[in-house]
Amino acid sequence: MQTKKELDFRTKKISKLVWDYALPGIVGTMVNVLYNVVDRIFIGQGVGALAISGLAITFPMINLTSSLGMLVGSGAASRISISLGKKDHDTAEKILGNSLLLTIILNAVFITLFLIYLDPILVAFGASELTLPYARGYLEIVLLGNIFVSLCYNFNAMMRASGYPKKAMITMLIGAALNVILTPLFLFGFNLGMPGVAWSTVISMFIGMLFVMNHFTRRSSVIRIRWKNVRLDRKIVLSILSIGLSPFSMQVAASGVAVLMNTSLMRYGCDLAVGAYGIFNTIMMLLLMSVMGLNQGTQPIIGYNYGARDFKRVRETFYYSAKVATIITTTGFLVGQLFPRLLSYAFTSDPELLDITERGIRFGVAALPLVGIQIVASSFFQSLGYAAKSIIQSLSRQLIFLVPGLLIFPRFWGLDGVWVAIPVSDTLATMLSIYLLTIQMRLLKRMEEEEKSSRKPGSG
Repeated sequence: MQTKKELDFRTKKISKLVWDYALPGIVGTMVNVLYNVVDRIFIGQGVGALAISGLAITFPMINLTSSLGMLVGSGAASRISISLGKKDHDTAEKILGNSLLLTIILNAVFITLFLIYLDPILVAFGASELTLPYARGYLEIVLLGNIFVSLCYNFNAMMRASGYPKKAMITMLIGAALNVILTPLFLFGFNLGMPGVAWSTVISMFIGMLFVMNHFTRRSSVIRIRWKNVRLDRKIVLSILSIGLSPFSMQVAASGVAVLMNTSLMRYGCDLAVGAYGIFNTIMMLLLMSVMGLNQGTQPIIGYNYGARDFKRVRETFYYSAKVATIITTTGFLVGQLFPRLLSYAFTSDPELLDITERGIRFGVAALPLVGIQIVASSFFQSLGYAAKSIIQSLSRQLIFLVPGLLIFPRFWGLDGVWVAIPVSDTLATMLSIYLLTIQMRLLKRMEEEEKSSRKPGSG
């Protein structure tokens, strides 16, 4: 017997269904971004311009630790959606249990290594004598609390995938609201500096994790954590990792590119140029995370209907989400071109840093209207279980096209060349996405026709 949530996946109007799931997803991811944005605003205004640069040095490390969560969380969420589409609740619960243990093991191994070699890693990532103390003071605490972050994000994604988008949004809102309260209290009230900002983030994520994990222990949940499933099953682990490799690769690539970006900015600019990229990156994260939230909302719809072999609804969901994503990124392009200095004022009042950031934003958002469809395409392939195509999509914008640009363009245009590499990479990655999507849509159309033929009386 189908539950109401499963019936909605198969019968509800696509535009209505997308917003039922996407709106909480957008709010949830924007709340997630608020953790970082709040930290950066308070650090920039309360500690100083060099602290912003020090925080920018931590981005690659934070991306790497986040990638561990995405490796498990995104892969598990996609597999859970497909399993529920096939009415296989037992497998969905096994995926849930495997994900819990896998998250704990990966965090224990990697966070220990990061903490042991923290200073050499930060220097390799572009830290100078001026920025290293700020970066270290922040990461020493945030890394220790990363297990809470991973569990909160991973199981939040699985909560959405199992049909609870609004509840997933609320659990993220709880942590974000707490972070907004604790950050100024620890920074200004207790005068704890960068460590205080880090502690406010860790405490907030711990509380958020408790709410998320509590959901999966309740009898009312569609799927629950059962201790008999909290053990590693090779087949299930490989199925999770094969899909999770796409967002994982994207995050790892983003970390590598951030290192190259930081070192290039230091070579052709200065410490403040690194800070400018930190501000630009935060603004882009605010914008693009709304598209990622849209993806999180459409992923269970696409995954469920693909598992149920309703290929028409799969295609309709993609086209609608691609249209919404393009509207979002085009709006971001206009705001970035018209108000770059106003955006920068939220993070700093340093005149030199403002000048560098304003110019960087104008260059960086130049191809933003194209980016929406590229990000949606990567998530689309992930939702269908096409790991290789999703990985190619993820790496194209973050690595394949951007790295050559960062190595070539600054040789001709100096600091401007670093910024120019961003829109060039965005354009080429979108062209690749359109090519792969054209092939995939033809395949889905053919599968849809075959499915209709097989259901006709007398067929087969």
